[in-house]
Amino acid sequence: MDRETVVPHVDSMPGERANEWVSYHQEHAAPSTYVYDFVWDITEDAEGPFCTDVDGNVLLDFTSHVAAAPLGYNNPKIMDRMAEFDLVDPTKIAGQDFYVSDGSAPGEERFPGPAALMDKLTDLTSHYGMDTVFLSNSGAEAVENAIKICYDNSGGGKYGITFEGAFHGRTLGALSLNRSKSVYRRDYPEISGVVDVPFCDDRSCTAETCSCGFFADHELAVSKLRQKLHPEKGSIDASEVSYVIVEPIQGEGGYRFPSDDFADELASVVEDYDLTLIADEIQTGVGRTGEMWGSDHYPMEPDVITGAKGLRVGATISKADIFPDEKSRLSSTWGAGDIVSSMQGVFTLEAIEDYDLLDNAVTRGRQFKETMRDDAPDTVVDVRGKGLLLAVEFDTKERRNAVQEAALKRGLLTLSCGYKVLRILPPLDVTEREVDIGANMLLDAIEDVS
Repeated sequence: MDRETVVPHVDSMPGERANEWVSYHQEHAAPSTYVYDFVWDITEDAEGPFCTDVDGNVLLDFTSHVAAAPLGYNNPKIMDRMAEFDLVDPTKIAGQDFYVSDGSAPGEERFPGPAALMDKLTDLTSHYGMDTVFLSNSGAEAVENAIKICYDNSGGGKYGITFEGAFHGRTLGALSLNRSKSVYRRDYPEISGVVDVPFCDDRSCTAETCSCGFFADHELAVSKLRQKLHPEKGSIDASEVSYVIVEPIQGEGGYRFPSDDFADELASVVEDYDLTLIADEIQTGVGRTGEMWGSDHYPMEPDVITGAKGLRVGATISKADIFPDEKSRLSSTWGAGDIVSSMQGVFTLEAIEDYDLLDNAVTRGRQFKETMRDDAPDTVVDVRGKGLLLAVEFDTKERRNAVQEAALKRGLLTLSCGYKVLRILPPLDVTEREVDIGANMLLDAIEDVS
């Protein structure tokens, strides 16, 4: 496959072999969130955003596996370096009980492992004063450990504050923080003391004209969050708040971008009441927005960052004084012991820096938005994004679903979120040609269902 010339082509989607594989997979798989019957053939050609399914269809993947494959398929920026490493067994060790090295001096590894990934992450969060990392298996575990260290650090604080529309994972602790679709939490037990306040969308809310409900007093620009914490009139004692957790840009909730006044007020309240702020960067981090962290776009300064997806492992990043001193308070069999995934994480972070992929994300994201805004019909009510975290919102949920299906038939993979939004997540090194192909395929799909 030549990435510079390949184009998507589809004979039948899903094809006969895809239907066979889906039936085989579903024989024993629990019901879950499979989007559609796309079956990637791992033995066939795939590079960057292009991949081949089991029926020989070539598709343009603008999902990056929900940002978990930030450089797409078989990217030489990663693969060429990984090829030098002779796989060993085990590739996972009990990483909070033992250590691993390639035999070289610390900091000089040819094959960087968990220690190098943690070193890299503290360097990339040093502007927030962070110097300590706990590695885990997944984003949900990163969130679980974030709230654990905050509960521990607060010395018994019983409240956590989350936001309407939030999604932080599917383990029980993380579920307690979710305020998106009710199906995620229904009938499951929850952590007590988690309260929510509105989240304000970009362009739709200011302190004077807030329609989402975050600002309760428009004349004084006082938010509901500030009202809840007022020492005399509020319902929550700020000294009993263990953490505030926020996605810098809401993902599952619909790619909702915070208004400037919301971000300013959140930063101000956190500072005024000395609250611990957790930034859930599992989807917005690792260069996706054109900055290394989504928080870098806004005035809020997190005390804890949770990362995963593009890092290939889960990571809870903070300051040493927020983490517990007792060794047994945190642990995980595989967390700091996934040798190959840690190596991929380091190589991904280095590729983002070495190849100026933050700048590329900004440029190519702007290209996509301009193309869509210039040519999309009135059924598209909004095109928004930062970097390559992009969203196309439709007038109805039904139209969004129809467009997603029509795009798949043409060979373009997208994902839905929120109520009527398509999310677009090209790889961070996507080219001008690839964005042009993808944007026009989406425009053609919109025309198909109009």
